[in-house]
This record gives sequence, structure tokens and C-alpha cells, in this order.
Amino acid sequence: MEIKDILMRCDHTLLAQTATWEEIRALCDDGIRFSTASVCIPPCFVRQAKEYVGEELPVCTVIGFPNGYNSTAVKVFEAEKAIEDGADEIDMVINIGAVKEGDYGRVQKEIEAVRRVCGMKILKVIIETCLLTEDEKIRLCQVVTDAGADYIKTSTGFAGGGATREDVALLREHVGSAVKVKAAGGIASLEDAADMIRLGADRLGTSRIVKVAKALAEAKEGGK
Repeated sequence: MEIKDILMRCDHTLLAQTATWEEIRALCDDGIRFSTASVCIPPCFVRQAKEYVGEELPVCTVIGFPNGYNSTAVKVFEAEKAIEDGADEIDMVINIGAVKEGDYGRVQKEIEAVRRVCGMKILKVIIETCLLTEDEKIRLCQVVTDAGADYIKTSTGFAGGGATREDVALLREHVGSAVKVKAAGGIASLEDAADMIRLGADRLGTSRIVKVAKALAEAKEGGK
């Protein structure tokens, strides 16, 4: 698999608490240079980033991040504000406590509420696989499908675990045919990325693949 085919599936990501506008701007520059699927950034930078990149690059942001235990009203407001600021894609975290209580109806209604706000914008639903049992993951595949989301996403990267090959394959097997899979967290190498794609991931949430691409480009230029 060629690196350009991997990069076009990458949401080039910077969600660190210490992120600055200078770092976000550099992220956007790299996203444009390497034709990534989007940049995934904190909500507070969405307006500035969208004004900076215009139509050259989609801007993605996160809702209810990273713990997912905001109220539905807060998540809806966050999504509304992000879209108003120019976000093209929304990655929301589910209420994991509701999953642990077996209240899948509540989880579905919350996703549907955010879906309505997103309209035609892409909605990805983060289920935080490292905190779930296999049965919970499978049940959530149906919930995310029924709620009309565009993607089911493995992880925030903030809960002690990220995407695994096993989880990507499991989600792809059980989620609806109209729903895509995003693998995020811990994707450190081209091999990791290629494996995730082969197993069914349509998007990758990662900061490292562009760094690999930059290193390869610099090495190529240095060899001239």
C-alpha cells in the first residue's frame, strides 16, 4: 500500500491539552501538503483553522471529549457551535456509563440528537473500545448504525488504550454497511496504518503518519 493511499485516510490529529495556535497552524500546513482526509483539532481552534485553510482541507473537531459524560444538551450545543465555527466533521464521545448500565436507548437518542444538529456534516461516534466488553462493542455497532452516524470510531486515545487490529475487524464485521470505521489511538507506523485499512478502517486518527511522511520526504530531498 502506497503512503499516499494511507495519508488520504488520515485525520491528522492534535488534541493535546497544551496545543497552541502555532502548532495547529503547522498541523494544517502539513495536512494540506500531504493531502490528509482532515485535521482533527480542539473546538477552540475550529474558527481560526477554518479561516486559515478555507476549502483546501476539511476541519474536524471533538465533542464531549474525552470522557463522554457531558449531558446531551451540552454535546448538542458543542456540535452546533463547532459547525457554526466552520467544522466539516464532528467526532463525538458516547456516554460510556450509560453503556455500562445497559441503557443503549439513551446512547442512541444522544447520537441521534447530535446527528440532527450535524445535518449533512460527517458524524463519527467514539465508543472507547478499551473500556468495553466484546458484547458491548457489538451492541454499539447496532446502536451507531441505527442512529444514522457516518462512522464508528474506536478510541479517544485518552483512556489508556487505542485502536487494535482485533477491534477494527470486530467493528467492521458488525456495523451496518452504510457505516464506516475509524481507527484511532496508537497508530504509530505505516505497517499499523496499512493493517488497519486492510481490516476495514476507512479513516485513521493519528499524528504520526504525517511525521513518517515528512521524514521520508526529507530523506528523499537530502539524497538528491
